[in-house]
Amino acid sequence: MTEQVTRATFDEVMVPSYAPAAIIPVRGEGSRVWDQEGKEYIDFAGGIAVTALGHSHPTLVDTMREQAGKLWHLSNVMTNEPALRLAKKLTEKTFADRVFFANSGAEANEAAFKLARRYAFDHYGPEKNEIISFYQSFHGRTLFTVSVGGQPKYREGFEPAPGGIKHCEYNNIEQLKSLISDKTCAVVMEPIQGEGGVIPANKEFAKEVRELCDQYNALLVFDEVQSGVGRTGTLYAYEQTGVTPDVLTSAKALGNGFPVAAMMATENVAKSLAFGTHGSTYGGNPMACSIAEAVIDIIDTNEVLSGVNRRHEVFVEALTAINEKHHIFKDIRGMGLLIGAEVTDALAGHAKDFLAHAAEEGLFVLVAGPNVLRFTPSLVIPEADIKEGFERFERAVVKTLADIKA
Repeated sequence: MTEQVTRATFDEVMVPSYAPAAIIPVRGEGSRVWDQEGKEYIDFAGGIAVTALGHSHPTLVDTMREQAGKLWHLSNVMTNEPALRLAKKLTEKTFADRVFFANSGAEANEAAFKLARRYAFDHYGPEKNEIISFYQSFHGRTLFTVSVGGQPKYREGFEPAPGGIKHCEYNNIEQLKSLISDKTCAVVMEPIQGEGGVIPANKEFAKEVRELCDQYNALLVFDEVQSGVGRTGTLYAYEQTGVTPDVLTSAKALGNGFPVAAMMATENVAKSLAFGTHGSTYGGNPMACSIAEAVIDIIDTNEVLSGVNRRHEVFVEALTAINEKHHIFKDIRGMGLLIGAEVTDALAGHAKDFLAHAAEEGLFVLVAGPNVLRFTPSLVIPEADIKEGFERFERAVVKTLADIKA
């Protein structure tokens, strides 16, 4: 008999690095989730931009079952068919010529940052090792990736951190010009900052970043862990910026929740991760790659990608209508189904309160910092679920405002 567990069990057995809600979901289908008590929720969070095809997608369930009956794991002493098929599709659909598989966005970024330094070492020598990233960026939780990330709170208490890293204001090209030099090996950026508040890169800014990288022989690394795999209405967001990176990282939606990630690079750059320079025990395992291949096949279609753009308009219209009644947002922004709504100055610090009341009303939403509500639902969420979800959200808004005024 399966032992019953509750939220209290977390406090008994888990490292306290998270503070999860009391809700324990046990089943999901599409954009609906049910908890232990049988309460239903509409999912506007998508596991933080992960379940891009919703919960228990039948094609992915069938793919997993089929692969489970064949082969789960092989070491990288050899390769496997699903990994090669997935890598072939990713290179055919993007700028990249070569792929390295990992298990998470942090691991993909770790590989990308190591590649950038190794490439510079191979071509220009050890002095060219500086990485420039942007304030409020987020690239993972390893010591290297939190150091490149532009949020000091994630580094605090873990110093000394890796050196040779500088930070710049996002969308501030003049500041970047003052920081970049012949010692710069890479500029790392998200084409739209997710954790930092859902802030898209200005197209002219992205273009000038590319030009500066070319001028100083630095690599341009795009972190598309959150923005990739259809989230912004194209397979990868770089396609909308007008620039092409040298290296790109992908995770989250790539496996629809099954752990898988990819670092992609041009052939010339990828050569620097020569035999023995980097590796991963589980990266590229056949189970993960078979699922990711199915995800790519489903998402990289006109039906799904055009549907993302259509749903973007539905979300923005619904948020705008609620805002006209309740005056809670000073900005609604984003790309595709990565949408941020920044609360007014009078409500600064209260974004999490809206999240809590939304859960009470049967809706999952996210925050991106203390002042931004973030919406990252399934890319194929039915419009009926969107409509009902915003009815629940408006009730949560009313309750939150009443609590704040009380």
